Amino acid sequence: MQQARAVETRAAIIRGAAAAFEQRGYGSTSLTQVSAAAGVTKGALYFHFDSKEALAVAIIDAQHEESVGAGRRLLDDNVPGLWALVSMSYELARQLRDDLIVSAGVRLTIEAANFTTPVSAPYVDWMAACEEFLQRGKAAGDVAPTVDVQAAARFFIAAFTGVQVVSDVLTKRGDIDLRLTDMWSLILPGLVAPERWDDLKNLAADVQRERATARP
Repeated sequence: MQQARAVETRAAIIRGAAAAFEQRGYGSTSLTQVSAAAGVTKGALYFHFDSKEALAVAIIDAQHEESVGAGRRLLDDNVPGLWALVSMSYELARQLRDDLIVSAGVRLTIEAANFTTPVSAPYVDWMAACEEFLQRGKAAGDVAPTVDVQAAARFFIAAFTGVQVVSDVLTKRGDIDLRLTDMWSLILPGLVAPERWDDLKNLAADVQRERATARP
């Protein structure tokens, strides 16, 4: 029972900290504000996390595990590579809109340049997943054989990061799906094999339509 209570307290701290960091940002949030948001004492907070940075890294880890699970499922289910890449972007957008820990974790990842703990895994892991999607797309004949999958993966992660940041600033991510559709309209012509263009030029719209149909 005591162990279960400790797990529950830690989860409450992470949720409260995510809300505080999402609202104020890392630099402007104090541990006093975090403990108030989580409904725990500062003693309980320090029992689980010895510093604000340790707490921020825990949120980033929780966010990354949740988000990377989307990519892992697409890989495990053998979803066609290019379709999986596009689908992953809209799933991440949904998580950013609907999941506070994901939203806070992504914000903290962007703000983590001055952390003493390296925070590169989210970017490195996502680039590796994108490379795998693109390699599968090449093997299926959907992605042009001339595409440098490493460069394309790096560009995709950078492009998605920029799109979601601008969408957050302007509309609190209310228009993120539309902005992603714009992004794909510019990226896909450089990825798709010419002989597959007629079938894949509306890929983003097709992915959105399937996701809407599958939504409970």
